[in-house]
Amino acid sequence: MQSIQALRERRATIAQSIHKLLDDHPGDKWNAALQEKYDAGMKEIEDIADESKRVQQVLDLIAENAETGQVRNLFERQAHEEKRPAHLDAFWNLMRRGEKLVTPEEWSALRNTMSVGTSAQGGYTVPTEVSASLADALKAYGGVRSVAEVFRTTAGNDINFPTTDGTTETGELIGENTTATGSDPSFGVVTLKTYKFSSKVVAIPFELLQDSQIDMEAFIRNRLVTRLGRATNTYFTTGTGTGQPQGIVTAASSGKVGTTGQTLTVIYDDLVDLVHSVDPAYRALGKCRFMMADSSLKVIRKLKDTAGRPIFLPGYDGLGGPMPDTLLGYGITINQDVAAMAANAKSILFGDFTFYKIRDVMDIQIFRFDDSAYIKLGQIGFLAWMRSGGSFVDVGGAVKYYQNSAT
Repeated sequence: MQSIQALRERRATIAQSIHKLLDDHPGDKWNAALQEKYDAGMKEIEDIADESKRVQQVLDLIAENAETGQVRNLFERQAHEEKRPAHLDAFWNLMRRGEKLVTPEEWSALRNTMSVGTSAQGGYTVPTEVSASLADALKAYGGVRSVAEVFRTTAGNDINFPTTDGTTETGELIGENTTATGSDPSFGVVTLKTYKFSSKVVAIPFELLQDSQIDMEAFIRNRLVTRLGRATNTYFTTGTGTGQPQGIVTAASSGKVGTTGQTLTVIYDDLVDLVHSVDPAYRALGKCRFMMADSSLKVIRKLKDTAGRPIFLPGYDGLGGPMPDTLLGYGITINQDVAAMAANAKSILFGDFTFYKIRDVMDIQIFRFDDSAYIKLGQIGFLAWMRSGGSFVDVGGAVKYYQNSAT
């Protein structure tokens, strides 16, 4: 079984060869033999991806076996132990054992670094490092948060963002001793609210909590992040903005509608039209990219330009840093909450997503439940609450969508 690193290196080598193949053969030189090489390279990349999943499953199984004391995930543990503040261990010991078994020294460390919440219900405001760790993991989870501008506030009151559209404003040429024309810009306001999200209760068996070899911090954090990531991303993508965050799809304006028959497809020309529907002033900022579901990317990977060359280029880890997958020269973000291609579906977004603002209220609370409802099942319950909000603060059309044809 090859290591994950070896598989990544193989993928990078193949991806680089595909890039070179396209660079060395412009449209007038592209032919069936070159297409066959491209397809073979992409097939090998897919095979490597499948093999990587199998290797990861084995690694996950090894980590899971640690729950019975057979194996310990040394890398994760070492990452937490290196230069690790004492109060972080105290916090996770509190989550593992409950407040009755926390030592006086641990309580002292906790009180010095965090605000203890309503302990009668088992709730505790997490230390800053834990909050930051959860936020970073949420960003890495993907979707809108990975490309939006994310910031934190210590309070949850409404924040007003002033907006103005300067894409059509221009100056004037006037003669000598002529009075300049007045043209005041118009301003608006977008209010960024916060909303409350829960992870739902994560029930963990006694055996898992009592096994000292288990990295409970990683286990609980990953479960909470997965649930909160999915919940918030759905609203950041398609939220109505009324009683919930405004989703980026809801806020975006139309860039291109597919012609009749394109209910499940998109053509090369329409992608070009979508890119150019976003004002060059935004594209010049260098932050524009595509966003779509994985099923839409599958359709696009089969598209060719007018010279018959594939328009999708696989990414790889190069000496200068990671090179992402690109489409028409722009990066791609996979967001499974964007609609799959279907009649009237807004299936592809393009633009500068940094104009979408996500605001997190800093304090995150984790609750520990050890009441009879869980004890009789041999479990302890954990629940995380977070307050967050999202809204699109641009009025000049920084993000546009492609909509499939109705018929």
